[in-house]
Amino acid sequence: SLPLTGVGLCMPVITVISAFSGLFGMGGAPLCSIARGKGDTKGAEKIVGNAFTMLLCTGLLLTIIGLLFKKPLLYAFGASDATFPFADSYLSIYLLGSVFVTVSLGMNSYINAQGFARVGMVTTLIGAVLNIILDPFFIFTLGMGIQGAAIATVISQFASAAWTVRFLTSPKAILRIRVSCMRPCGKTIRDITTLGLSNFMMAITNSIVQVVCNATLSIYGGDLYVGVMTVINSIREIVSMPVSGVTNGSQPVISFNYGADKYDRIKTAIRFMAVSCIVYTTAIWGILHLFPVFFIHIFNTQADLVEAAVPSMQIYYFGFFMMSLQYSGQACFIGLGKAKQATFFSIFRKVIIVLPLTLLFPRLGGLGAMGVFLAEPVSNFIGGAACYGTMLRTVWPELNKKKESA
Repeated sequence: SLPLTGVGLCMPVITVISAFSGLFGMGGAPLCSIARGKGDTKGAEKIVGNAFTMLLCTGLLLTIIGLLFKKPLLYAFGASDATFPFADSYLSIYLLGSVFVTVSLGMNSYINAQGFARVGMVTTLIGAVLNIILDPFFIFTLGMGIQGAAIATVISQFASAAWTVRFLTSPKAILRIRVSCMRPCGKTIRDITTLGLSNFMMAITNSIVQVVCNATLSIYGGDLYVGVMTVINSIREIVSMPVSGVTNGSQPVISFNYGADKYDRIKTAIRFMAVSCIVYTTAIWGILHLFPVFFIHIFNTQADLVEAAVPSMQIYYFGFFMMSLQYSGQACFIGLGKAKQATFFSIFRKVIIVLPLTLLFPRLGGLGAMGVFLAEPVSNFIGGAACYGTMLRTVWPELNKKKESA
């Protein structure tokens, strides 16, 4: 469980790198789709080029900063003398692939925004499948342990990034990466970052929550419960993928039709997104509650960790379907270019609700470590209802007005 916990301690850093990918990727993709809907191909390619430049620069900067400050960061994240060597070994190698992460994750949004869903899916599959193949080879065959896992990840990220850049510079792409469009433009970058701030804040606050959770769990449960949280977060990454896929896939549809004044199509996309996500998350909630051990064994079979993880997981995923309302509301705000609302609800759920509850609940009624896991479902109910309810009360009437005046 110590190597597993070591990887878990690296998650806040990995999340920050993903946050910058979303800042320039998910921030620019809706603007790109709106420009395409209006027939402004030149403006759309300028967004693509500027985003690519910022993703390259950000990846390099994060690598340098991460390597310089990794030790104090890891101890601040809850590392102990027993887990630090594993976390350090993994992170030192992972950071070398930061540019590949920012480019593959960030620029894949522009592939999807052009309607090339299959190509975008291949980008993800290349990294995932290659990682699955290389992990056991480096970890067990070559006996490299946790360092092997990091090397496999970096190679996989490089392959995904290479595929993404190759497609976006080929004649097959509607909007390409052009050197002439890569020169930084202050207004374009400002527009991208303003809209991307929502996804960025969501990821950054996730990172902060991970840090606080790990630090609190290290006090109330020790390294074992930090390992439990790593397993639960890993399971969450898997079961949340379909929700992310549907919401991220809906954004270009919403943005393009908003630019083309097709308001009925926007409503249809919002309905489909919300209903499909709620149905899926309700079903997966039931499966996770009934068969928690199956999912835990994917990552760890150590008896004491499994015993601690089962009740923790059942608490953490209670009412999981409410999370889909947060995702759907956020996707709608982003797709329509409503940066302020999207950013507010990103901060609201994590900073205003989760963080205080993570610190408060363990001190109430002897909850201890279980209080940390309880903060998540409470935040899902409050944050999900607030975000989606606000979207319905503000966006729906606006779309009706625009349709009548069109």
